[in-house]
Amino acid sequence: MPFLSYLRLYDNPWHCTCDLETLIAMLQLPANRNLGNYAKCALPTELKNQKLKQIKIEHLCSEEERLHPKSIIKKPEIAKPEFDSSLCHIYVFPVQTLDCKRKELKKVPGNIPPDIIKLDMSNNKIKQLQAKEFEDVSELKILNLSGNGIVYIDPAAFSGLVNLEELDLSNNSLENFEYGVLEDLYFLKLLWLRENPWRCDYNIHYLFYWLKHHYSVHYNGLECKMPEEYKGWSVGKYIRSYYEECPKDKLPVYPETDKEDEEWERHKEQSVQTIKKHGVIVTVIGY
Repeated sequence: MPFLSYLRLYDNPWHCTCDLETLIAMLQLPANRNLGNYAKCALPTELKNQKLKQIKIEHLCSEEERLHPKSIIKKPEIAKPEFDSSLCHIYVFPVQTLDCKRKELKKVPGNIPPDIIKLDMSNNKIKQLQAKEFEDVSELKILNLSGNGIVYIDPAAFSGLVNLEELDLSNNSLENFEYGVLEDLYFLKLLWLRENPWRCDYNIHYLFYWLKHHYSVHYNGLECKMPEEYKGWSVGKYIRSYYEECPKDKLPVYPETDKEDEEWERHKEQSVQTIKKHGVIVTVIGY
C-alpha cells in the first residue's frame, strides 16, 4: 500500500517481540509519520505502554531468533484491553467522534483515543464519575453524558478537560455538585442541566455561584425539585430566600443575592437558542 497516508493501530494488545520487527521498522520510517502514532506494546512487561514508534528495533530480536526464527516456541497469552472499543463507533467527519451511546456501559472506557473531539456516552448506565476519568483526552470539546442516571461526580472527574466547550448532564439523578467539579472547565460555553432532581439546600450554592461568576457559560434546567416546599422554584430564588432568613449584619460574604438574580437566571435560560440539525449546532446569543 504505497499510498497509505493514515493508519490506526491503537487499542490492540501488541506483543512487541521479534515477530513485530518488520511492522515496527515500517512505522518508524520518516515518510510514515502518520501511521500507527498511538499504538503501544501490551507485552512483554518491560515494554508495556511504550509506543511502537519509539521502540529500539535492535532490542526486539535476539541473535538466536534472527538465525532461527522458527525457534520461537510459545507466544504469550493475549492480553485483553480494559474496554472493548469495538462496541463504539469512530467517525472522522465532521470532527473526530467516538459514539458510545446505548452500549450498556457502567463506567467510562479507560482507553479512549486521545485525539477524540466529541464523545457521546449518552443513555448508558454510568452511575458515578470517578477522579480523572477523562485526563487522557485533553482535546475533547463536546461531552455528552445525558441519560445515565448519574448520582455522583467526583470533584476531579473533569480534571484535564481544559478545552471542553459543551457538557451535557441532562436527564440524570444529580442533586448538587461538590465544590470543585467545574474548576478545570476554563472554556466551557454550554452546560445542559435539565431533568435532574436538584435539591435546594446549602449544597446547591456552589453550582449557582460558579455559573454566576462564569457569565459566558450558558445553561438550562437549574430548577429546584426537592424538597417539596421549594419545588418549581428557580435556584436563584431559593438562594435569596436562604439569606433573607439571616439578619443583614450576620450575612456571610457572598456575591449579591438581590432581585436581579432571578432576572439574570431567566435571561441565561432564554439567551441560548440551540438548533441541532444534521449534526450541526448553531448557538444564537440574545434575541
